[in-house]
Amino acid sequence: MKTFTTINPATGDRIEDYPLMDRAALDRALDAAAAAQSAWRRTLPGERVKPLRAAGRLLRERKADYARLMCREMGKPLTQGQAESEKCAWVCDYYADNAETFLAPQKIVTDAADSFVCFNPLGLVLAIMPWNYPFWQVLRFAAPAMSAGNAGLLKHSPNVSGCALALETLFRDAGFPEDLFRALIIDTDQAADVIRDPRVAAVSLTGSVGAGRAVAATAGSVLKKCVLELGGSDPYVVLADADLDLAVKQCLGGRFVNAGQSCVAAKRWIVVDAVRQAFTDKALAAIRALKLGDPSAAETDIGPMARADLRDQLHRQVQESIERGARCLVGGESSAGAGFFYPPTLLVEVRPGMPAYHDELFGPVASILPAKDEADAVRIANDTDYGLGGAVFTADVARGRRLAAEAIDSGAVFVNRQLVSDPRLPFGGIKHSGYGRELSTFGIREFVNVKAVSVASGSG
Repeated sequence: MKTFTTINPATGDRIEDYPLMDRAALDRALDAAAAAQSAWRRTLPGERVKPLRAAGRLLRERKADYARLMCREMGKPLTQGQAESEKCAWVCDYYADNAETFLAPQKIVTDAADSFVCFNPLGLVLAIMPWNYPFWQVLRFAAPAMSAGNAGLLKHSPNVSGCALALETLFRDAGFPEDLFRALIIDTDQAADVIRDPRVAAVSLTGSVGAGRAVAATAGSVLKKCVLELGGSDPYVVLADADLDLAVKQCLGGRFVNAGQSCVAAKRWIVVDAVRQAFTDKALAAIRALKLGDPSAAETDIGPMARADLRDQLHRQVQESIERGARCLVGGESSAGAGFFYPPTLLVEVRPGMPAYHDELFGPVASILPAKDEADAVRIANDTDYGLGGAVFTADVARGRRLAAEAIDSGAVFVNRQLVSDPRLPFGGIKHSGYGRELSTFGIREFVNVKAVSVASGSG
Protein backbone atom coordinates (compact mmCIF):
# COMPACT_ATOMS: atom_id res chain seq x y z
CA MET A 1 0.00 0.00 0.00
CA LYS A 2 1.36 3.40 -0.98
CA THR A 3 1.74 5.90 1.88
CA PHE A 4 2.76 9.46 2.57
CA THR A 5 5.33 9.86 5.34
CA THR A 6 5.49 13.11 7.27
CA ILE A 7 8.92 14.27 8.47
CA ASN A 8 9.75 16.71 11.24
CA PRO A 9 11.82 19.36 9.40
CA ALA A 10 13.58 20.49 12.57
CA THR A 11 15.05 17.02 13.23
CA GLY A 12 14.59 14.97 10.06
CA ASP A 13 12.71 12.34 12.09
CA ARG A 14 9.71 10.43 10.76
CA ILE A 15 6.39 11.50 12.28
CA GLU A 16 3.72 9.26 10.75
CA ASP A 17 2.71 7.26 7.67
CA TYR A 18 -0.61 7.98 5.96
CA PRO A 19 -2.02 5.38 3.54
CA LEU A 20 -3.38 6.73 0.27
CA MET A 21 -7.07 6.29 -0.42
CA ASP A 22 -7.84 3.60 -2.98
CA ARG A 23 -10.39 4.08 -5.74
CA ALA A 24 -13.23 2.60 -3.70
CA ALA A 25 -12.55 4.84 -0.70
CA LEU A 26 -12.26 7.88 -2.95
CA ASP A 27 -15.60 7.08 -4.61
CA ARG A 28 -17.26 6.73 -1.22
CA ALA A 29 -15.87 10.10 -0.13
CA LEU A 30 -17.09 11.83 -3.30
CA ASP A 31 -20.53 10.24 -3.05
CA ALA A 32 -20.85 11.26 0.59
CA ALA A 33 -19.73 14.85 -0.13
CA ALA A 34 -22.17 15.10 -3.04
CA ALA A 35 -25.04 13.90 -0.85
CA ALA A 36 -24.11 16.36 1.90
CA GLN A 37 -23.86 19.26 -0.54
CA SER A 38 -27.20 18.44 -2.14
CA ALA A 39 -28.90 19.15 1.19
CA TRP A 40 -26.55 21.98 2.19
CA ARG A 41 -27.25 24.04 -0.93
CA ARG A 42 -30.92 24.25 0.06
CA THR A 43 -30.15 25.91 3.40
CA LEU A 44 -30.27 29.70 3.61
CA PRO A 45 -27.01 31.67 3.86
CA GLY A 46 -28.00 32.83 7.33
CA GLU A 47 -28.10 29.21 8.49
CA ARG A 48 -24.89 28.22 6.71
CA VAL A 49 -22.78 30.72 8.63
CA LYS A 50 -23.71 29.40 12.09
CA PRO A 51 -21.21 26.51 12.00
CA LEU A 52 -18.70 28.85 10.39
CA ARG A 53 -18.86 31.09 13.44
CA ALA A 54 -18.42 28.00 15.62
CA ALA A 55 -15.34 27.06 13.58
CA GLY A 56 -13.86 30.47 14.40
CA ARG A 57 -14.36 29.83 18.11
CA LEU A 58 -12.74 26.41 17.89
CA LEU A 59 -9.78 27.79 15.98
CA ARG A 60 -9.11 30.19 18.83
CA GLU A 61 -9.66 27.57 21.53
CA ARG A 62 -7.37 25.06 19.83
CA LYS A 63 -4.71 27.44 18.52
CA ALA A 64 -1.98 26.06 20.77
CA ASP A 65 -2.65 22.50 19.58
CA TYR A 66 -2.82 23.56 15.95
CA ALA A 67 0.40 25.55 16.30
CA ARG A 68 2.20 22.48 17.66
CA LEU A 69 0.90 20.43 14.72
CA MET A 70 2.12 23.01 12.18
CA CYS A 71 5.45 23.25 14.00
CA ARG A 72 5.93 19.49 13.91
CA GLU A 73 4.89 18.95 10.29
CA MET A 74 6.34 21.99 8.46
CA GLY A 75 8.56 23.79 10.96
CA LYS A 76 6.51 26.91 11.63
CA PRO A 77 7.53 28.68 14.87
CA LEU A 78 4.85 28.29 17.54
CA THR A 79 4.02 31.98 17.79
CA GLN A 80 3.50 32.16 14.03
CA GLY A 81 1.33 29.02 14.12
CA GLN A 82 -0.91 30.53 16.78
CA ALA A 83 -1.16 33.72 14.73
CA GLU A 84 -2.16 31.62 11.71
CA SER A 85 -4.95 29.97 13.68
CA GLU A 86 -6.18 33.37 14.85
CA LYS A 87 -6.19 34.62 11.27
CA CYS A 88 -8.23 31.59 10.22
CA ALA A 89 -10.74 32.47 12.94
CA TRP A 90 -10.88 36.00 11.53
CA VAL A 91 -11.82 34.79 8.05
CA CYS A 92 -14.54 32.60 9.58
CA ASP A 93 -15.92 35.59 11.48
CA TYR A 94 -15.71 37.78 8.39
CA TYR A 95 -17.82 35.50 6.24
CA ALA A 96 -20.16 34.69 9.11
CA ASP A 97 -20.82 38.44 9.33
CA ASN A 98 -20.99 39.16 5.59
CA ALA A 99 -21.87 36.07 3.53
CA GLU A 100 -25.62 36.68 3.68
CA THR A 101 -25.16 40.21 2.32
CA PHE A 102 -22.65 39.12 -0.34
CA LEU A 103 -25.02 36.41 -1.60
CA ALA A 104 -28.24 38.44 -1.49
CA PRO A 105 -30.00 38.72 -4.88
CA GLN A 106 -29.25 41.98 -6.68
CA LYS A 107 -32.13 43.77 -8.35
CA ILE A 108 -31.45 45.06 -11.88
CA VAL A 109 -33.65 47.60 -13.62
CA THR A 110 -34.66 46.38 -17.11
CA ASP A 111 -37.79 46.59 -19.25
CA ALA A 112 -39.14 43.43 -17.58
CA ALA A 113 -41.44 43.47 -14.57
CA ASP A 114 -38.65 42.14 -12.38
CA SER A 115 -34.99 41.35 -13.04
CA PHE A 116 -32.36 40.24 -10.59
CA VAL A 117 -29.09 38.36 -10.24
CA CYS A 118 -28.78 35.48 -7.77
CA PHE A 119 -25.79 33.45 -6.66
CA ASN A 120 -26.20 29.67 -6.61
CA PRO A 121 -23.53 27.22 -5.42
CA LEU A 122 -21.66 25.14 -8.00
CA GLY A 123 -21.34 21.91 -5.98
CA LEU A 124 -18.18 20.06 -4.97
CA VAL A 125 -15.03 22.20 -5.13
CA LEU A 126 -11.62 20.54 -4.96
CA ALA A 127 -8.94 22.56 -3.16
CA ILE A 128 -5.33 21.62 -3.90
CA MET A 129 -3.37 23.37 -1.19
CA PRO A 130 0.31 23.86 -0.21
CA TRP A 131 2.13 23.23 3.03
CA ASN A 132 3.45 26.72 3.85
CA TYR A 133 0.26 28.00 5.55
CA PRO A 134 -1.43 24.65 6.11
CA PHE A 135 -4.48 26.08 7.91
CA TRP A 136 -4.82 29.58 6.41
CA GLN A 137 -4.64 28.49 2.77
CA VAL A 138 -7.49 26.07 3.39
CA LEU A 139 -9.70 28.38 5.47
CA ARG A 140 -9.44 31.27 3.03
CA PHE A 141 -10.86 28.90 0.40
CA ALA A 142 -13.30 26.94 2.55
CA ALA A 143 -14.94 29.78 4.50
CA PRO A 144 -16.37 31.55 1.42
CA ALA A 145 -16.93 28.42 -0.67
CA MET A 146 -18.88 26.56 2.00
CA SER A 147 -20.87 29.60 3.14
CA ALA A 148 -21.89 29.95 -0.52
CA GLY A 149 -23.40 26.46 -0.37
CA ASN A 150 -20.58 24.36 -1.80
CA ALA A 151 -18.81 21.32 -0.39
CA GLY A 152 -15.05 21.33 0.11
CA LEU A 153 -12.67 18.56 -0.93
CA LEU A 154 -9.09 19.04 0.25
CA LYS A 155 -6.05 17.53 -1.43
CA HIS A 156 -3.36 18.89 0.87
CA SER A 157 0.40 18.72 0.48
CA PRO A 158 1.57 15.28 1.70
CA ASN A 159 3.94 16.67 4.32
CA VAL A 160 1.00 18.25 6.21
CA SER A 161 -1.40 15.32 6.07
CA GLY A 162 -1.98 15.60 9.81
CA CYS A 163 -3.10 19.20 9.34
CA ALA A 164 -5.49 18.10 6.59
CA LEU A 165 -7.19 15.57 8.86
CA ALA A 166 -7.29 18.07 11.74
CA LEU A 167 -9.15 20.49 9.47
CA GLU A 168 -11.68 17.82 8.53
CA THR A 169 -12.29 17.25 12.24
CA LEU A 170 -12.55 21.01 12.85
CA PHE A 171 -15.39 21.44 10.37
CA ARG A 172 -17.20 18.41 11.71
CA ASP A 173 -16.85 19.58 15.31
CA ALA A 174 -18.09 23.04 14.34
CA GLY A 175 -21.40 21.57 13.21
CA PHE A 176 -21.07 21.45 9.45
CA PRO A 177 -22.88 18.47 7.92
CA GLU A 178 -20.99 15.21 8.00
CA ASP A 179 -18.92 14.81 4.82
CA LEU A 180 -19.43 18.41 3.61
CA PHE A 181 -15.67 18.90 4.01
CA ARG A 182 -13.44 15.93 3.29
CA ALA A 183 -9.67 15.59 3.41
CA LEU A 184 -8.55 13.32 0.58
CA ILE A 185 -5.22 11.58 1.16
CA ILE A 186 -4.37 11.16 -2.52
CA ASP A 187 -1.46 11.70 -4.89
CA THR A 188 -1.16 13.95 -7.93
CA ASP A 189 -2.50 11.40 -10.42
CA GLN A 190 -5.54 10.78 -8.23
CA ALA A 191 -6.10 14.53 -7.93
CA ALA A 192 -6.26 14.79 -11.72
CA ASP A 193 -8.90 12.06 -11.70
CA VAL A 194 -10.89 13.98 -9.10
CA ILE A 195 -10.78 17.15 -11.23
CA ARG A 196 -12.18 15.18 -14.17
CA ASP A 197 -14.82 13.41 -12.04
CA PRO A 198 -18.35 14.55 -12.99
CA ARG A 199 -19.28 14.90 -9.31
CA VAL A 200 -16.73 17.74 -8.96
CA ALA A 201 -17.69 21.19 -10.24
CA ALA A 202 -14.55 23.30 -9.85
CA VAL A 203 -11.03 23.47 -8.46
CA SER A 204 -8.94 25.95 -6.47
CA LEU A 205 -5.16 25.64 -6.44
CA THR A 206 -2.50 27.45 -4.48
CA GLY A 207 0.91 26.26 -5.61
CA SER A 208 3.68 26.53 -8.16
CA VAL A 209 3.43 27.78 -11.72
CA GLY A 210 4.00 24.22 -12.96
CA ALA A 211 1.18 22.89 -10.81
CA GLY A 212 -1.05 25.72 -12.02
CA ARG A 213 -0.42 24.85 -15.65
CA ALA A 214 -1.21 21.19 -14.99
CA VAL A 215 -4.41 21.90 -13.06
CA ALA A 216 -5.59 24.49 -15.59
CA ALA A 217 -5.01 22.05 -18.45
CA THR A 218 -6.89 19.25 -16.69
CA ALA A 219 -9.77 21.50 -15.64
CA GLY A 220 -9.90 23.03 -19.10
CA SER A 221 -10.14 19.61 -20.72
CA VAL A 222 -13.47 19.10 -18.93
CA LEU A 223 -14.50 22.79 -18.99
CA LYS A 224 -14.44 23.33 -15.23
CA LYS A 225 -13.88 26.60 -13.42
CA CYS A 226 -10.57 26.99 -11.60
CA VAL A 227 -8.94 29.65 -9.45
CA LEU A 228 -5.14 29.67 -9.43
CA GLU A 229 -2.96 31.44 -6.85
CA LEU A 230 0.57 30.67 -7.93
CA GLY A 231 4.05 31.92 -7.19
CA GLY A 232 5.28 35.44 -6.69
CA SER A 233 8.44 37.52 -6.72
CA ASP A 234 7.08 40.55 -4.97
CA PRO A 235 8.92 43.86 -5.39
CA TYR A 236 9.30 46.17 -2.39
CA VAL A 237 10.31 49.54 -3.83
CA VAL A 238 12.22 51.88 -1.51
CA LEU A 239 12.39 55.46 -2.79
CA ALA A 240 14.79 58.22 -1.76
CA ASP A 241 12.33 59.94 0.59
CA ALA A 242 11.33 56.74 2.42
CA ASP A 243 11.54 56.34 6.18
CA LEU A 244 14.37 53.80 6.11
CA ASP A 245 13.75 52.40 9.58
CA LEU A 246 10.13 51.73 8.65
CA ALA A 247 11.11 50.32 5.26
CA VAL A 248 13.69 47.95 6.75
CA LYS A 249 11.28 46.70 9.40
CA GLN A 250 8.51 46.05 6.87
CA CYS A 251 10.87 44.50 4.33
CA LEU A 252 12.26 42.11 6.93
CA GLY A 253 8.80 41.14 8.11
CA GLY A 254 7.69 40.59 4.54
CA ARG A 255 10.72 38.50 3.65
CA PHE A 256 11.55 36.37 6.67
CA VAL A 257 8.17 35.45 8.20
CA ASN A 258 7.50 31.72 7.86
CA ALA A 259 11.20 31.27 6.97
CA GLY A 260 10.53 33.20 3.78
CA GLN A 261 8.21 30.47 2.52
CA SER A 262 5.36 32.63 1.29
CA CYS A 263 4.01 33.44 -2.15
CA VAL A 264 3.71 37.10 -1.12
CA ALA A 265 7.07 37.36 0.59
CA ALA A 266 9.12 40.49 -0.10
CA LYS A 267 11.47 38.68 -2.43
CA ARG A 268 12.99 41.65 -4.29
CA TRP A 269 14.02 44.79 -2.43
CA ILE A 270 14.41 47.44 -5.12
CA VAL A 271 16.26 50.38 -3.58
CA VAL A 272 17.17 53.62 -5.35
CA ASP A 273 20.84 54.55 -5.38
CA ALA A 274 20.42 57.64 -3.19
CA VAL A 275 19.60 55.55 -0.09
CA ARG A 276 20.81 52.09 -1.06
CA GLN A 277 23.91 52.01 1.14
CA ALA A 278 22.09 53.36 4.19
CA PHE A 279 19.24 50.90 3.65
CA THR A 280 21.68 48.02 3.18
CA ASP A 281 23.54 48.82 6.40
CA LYS A 282 20.32 48.90 8.43
CA ALA A 283 18.96 45.75 6.80
CA LEU A 284 22.19 43.83 7.34
CA ALA A 285 22.23 44.67 11.05
CA ALA A 286 18.59 43.61 11.41
CA ILE A 287 19.12 40.34 9.55
CA ARG A 288 22.13 39.47 11.69
CA ALA A 289 19.91 39.86 14.77
CA LEU A 290 17.39 37.25 13.59
CA LYS A 291 17.49 33.99 15.54
CA LEU A 292 17.47 30.75 13.53
CA GLY A 293 16.66 27.62 15.47
CA ASP A 294 14.17 25.29 17.11
CA PRO A 295 10.68 26.35 15.97
CA SER A 296 9.23 25.30 19.33
CA ALA A 297 11.46 27.79 21.19
CA ALA A 298 9.90 31.15 22.05
CA GLU A 299 12.99 33.13 21.02
CA THR A 300 13.16 31.64 17.49
CA ASP A 301 12.46 34.01 14.59
CA ILE A 302 13.18 31.56 11.77
CA GLY A 303 12.62 27.82 11.89
CA PRO A 304 13.67 25.18 9.39
CA MET A 305 12.50 25.02 5.82
CA ALA A 306 9.73 22.50 5.29
CA ARG A 307 11.66 19.91 3.28
CA ALA A 308 15.26 19.05 2.44
CA ASP A 309 14.68 19.36 -1.32
CA LEU A 310 13.33 22.90 -0.90
CA ARG A 311 16.41 23.93 1.11
CA ASP A 312 18.73 22.38 -1.47
CA GLN A 313 16.99 24.11 -4.36
CA LEU A 314 17.20 27.47 -2.57
CA HIS A 315 20.91 26.99 -1.93
CA ARG A 316 21.50 26.24 -5.63
CA GLN A 317 19.71 29.47 -6.56
CA VAL A 318 21.80 31.46 -4.07
CA GLN A 319 25.08 29.93 -5.25
CA GLU A 320 24.27 30.47 -8.91
CA SER A 321 23.39 34.11 -8.20
CA ILE A 322 26.75 34.58 -6.45
CA GLU A 323 28.57 32.91 -9.32
CA ARG A 324 26.93 35.41 -11.68
CA GLY A 325 28.03 38.45 -9.69
CA ALA A 326 25.80 38.91 -6.64
CA ARG A 327 27.51 39.48 -3.31
CA CYS A 328 26.42 37.65 -0.18
CA LEU A 329 26.73 39.82 2.93
CA VAL A 330 25.41 37.27 5.43
CA GLY A 331 24.23 33.66 5.33
CA GLY A 332 24.32 31.69 2.12
CA GLU A 333 25.63 28.47 3.64
CA SER A 334 23.45 25.37 3.75
CA SER A 335 23.42 23.63 7.14
CA ALA A 336 24.96 20.18 7.31
CA GLY A 337 23.38 19.27 10.66
CA ALA A 338 20.04 17.74 11.55
CA GLY A 339 16.96 19.42 10.19
CA PHE A 340 16.37 21.47 7.07
CA PHE A 341 17.70 24.84 8.24
CA TYR A 342 18.90 27.66 6.00
CA PRO A 343 20.38 30.83 7.52
CA PRO A 344 18.84 34.27 6.91
CA THR A 345 20.72 35.53 3.89
CA LEU A 346 21.23 38.89 2.18
CA LEU A 347 22.30 39.20 -1.45
CA VAL A 348 23.24 42.57 -2.95
CA GLU A 349 24.09 43.75 -6.46
CA VAL A 350 21.40 41.46 -7.81
CA ARG A 351 20.97 42.05 -11.53
CA PRO A 352 19.39 40.44 -14.63
CA GLY A 353 20.65 36.98 -15.45
CA MET A 354 20.68 35.79 -11.83
CA PRO A 355 18.12 33.44 -10.24
CA ALA A 356 17.69 35.98 -7.44
CA TYR A 357 16.51 38.49 -10.05
CA HIS A 358 14.25 36.33 -12.19
CA ASP A 359 13.14 33.34 -10.13
CA GLU A 360 11.06 32.90 -7.02
CA LEU A 361 13.40 32.23 -4.08
CA PHE A 362 11.16 30.41 -1.61
CA GLY A 363 13.08 30.73 1.61
CA PRO A 364 14.89 33.13 3.98
CA VAL A 365 16.90 34.99 1.33
CA ALA A 366 16.56 38.74 0.73
CA SER A 367 17.83 40.34 -2.47
CA ILE A 368 18.66 44.01 -2.97
CA LEU A 369 18.28 45.16 -6.58
CA PRO A 370 19.83 48.58 -7.35
CA ALA A 371 17.74 51.21 -9.15
CA LYS A 372 18.80 54.65 -10.36
CA ASP A 373 15.55 56.45 -9.54
CA GLU A 374 11.78 56.03 -9.30
CA ALA A 375 11.26 55.29 -12.98
CA ASP A 376 14.03 52.69 -12.97
CA ALA A 377 12.63 51.11 -9.80
CA VAL A 378 9.19 50.74 -11.37
CA ARG A 379 10.73 49.24 -14.49
CA ILE A 380 12.60 46.65 -12.42
CA ALA A 381 9.52 45.94 -10.31
CA ASN A 382 7.59 45.04 -13.46
CA ASP A 383 10.47 43.12 -15.05
CA THR A 384 9.15 39.75 -13.90
CA ASP A 385 6.85 36.98 -15.05
CA TYR A 386 5.02 37.23 -11.72
CA GLY A 387 2.39 39.66 -10.50
CA LEU A 388 1.06 38.72 -7.08
CA GLY A 389 1.91 41.57 -4.72
CA GLY A 390 4.29 44.37 -3.88
CA ALA A 391 4.91 47.45 -1.76
CA VAL A 392 6.15 51.03 -2.13
CA PHE A 393 7.93 53.07 0.55
CA THR A 394 7.86 56.85 0.28
CA ALA A 395 7.16 59.86 2.52
CA ASP A 396 4.87 61.23 -0.20
CA VAL A 397 1.63 59.29 0.30
CA ALA A 398 0.08 60.68 -2.89
CA ARG A 399 3.11 59.50 -4.82
CA GLY A 400 2.88 56.06 -3.23
CA ARG A 401 -0.84 55.84 -3.98
CA ARG A 402 -0.20 56.73 -7.62
CA LEU A 403 2.58 54.17 -8.06
CA ALA A 404 0.58 51.45 -6.31
CA ALA A 405 -2.59 52.06 -8.30
CA GLU A 406 -1.17 52.85 -11.72
CA ALA A 407 2.48 51.85 -12.12
CA ILE A 408 3.22 48.47 -10.52
CA ASP A 409 1.65 45.45 -12.22
CA SER A 410 0.34 43.02 -9.62
CA GLY A 411 -2.78 41.87 -7.83
CA ALA A 412 -2.06 44.01 -4.76
CA VAL A 413 0.32 46.79 -3.80
CA PHE A 414 0.62 48.23 -0.27
CA VAL A 415 2.11 51.62 0.57
CA ASN A 416 4.49 51.99 3.53
CA ARG A 417 3.55 48.62 4.95
CA GLN A 418 4.19 44.93 4.48
CA LEU A 419 1.76 43.20 2.15
CA VAL A 420 -0.50 40.67 3.86
CA SER A 421 -3.65 38.84 2.88
CA ASP A 422 -6.74 40.31 4.52
CA PRO A 423 -10.27 38.81 4.42
CA ARG A 424 -11.64 42.25 3.52
CA LEU A 425 -9.48 42.61 0.40
CA PRO A 426 -9.39 40.47 -2.76
CA PHE A 427 -6.30 38.29 -3.04
CA GLY A 428 -4.80 36.93 -6.25
CA GLY A 429 -2.43 37.70 -9.07
CA ILE A 430 -1.83 38.32 -12.74
CA LYS A 431 0.67 36.96 -15.27
CA HIS A 432 2.31 33.75 -13.98
CA SER A 433 0.92 34.39 -10.51
CA GLY A 434 -2.42 33.03 -11.64
CA TYR A 435 -5.98 34.25 -12.03
CA GLY A 436 -9.19 34.52 -10.07
CA ARG A 437 -9.54 36.00 -6.60
CA GLU A 438 -9.91 34.75 -3.06
CA LEU A 439 -11.35 36.62 -0.06
CA SER A 440 -13.69 39.64 0.16
CA THR A 441 -16.83 39.85 -1.98
CA PHE A 442 -14.89 38.68 -5.02
CA GLY A 443 -13.76 35.43 -3.40
CA ILE A 444 -17.21 34.24 -2.35
CA ARG A 445 -18.49 34.77 -5.89
CA GLU A 446 -15.79 32.71 -7.62
CA PHE A 447 -17.55 29.39 -7.00
CA VAL A 448 -21.15 30.36 -7.64
CA ASN A 449 -23.39 30.46 -10.66
CA VAL A 450 -24.05 34.17 -11.22
CA LYS A 451 -27.56 33.67 -12.54
CA ALA A 452 -29.68 36.33 -14.27
CA VAL A 453 -33.43 36.06 -13.79
CA SER A 454 -35.90 38.24 -15.70
CA VAL A 455 -39.64 38.00 -15.10
CA ALA A 456 -42.40 39.30 -17.36
CA SER A 457 -45.64 40.57 -15.88
CA GLY A 458 -47.64 37.53 -17.01
CA SER A 459 -50.38 39.56 -18.66
CA GLY A 460 -51.00 40.68 -22.24
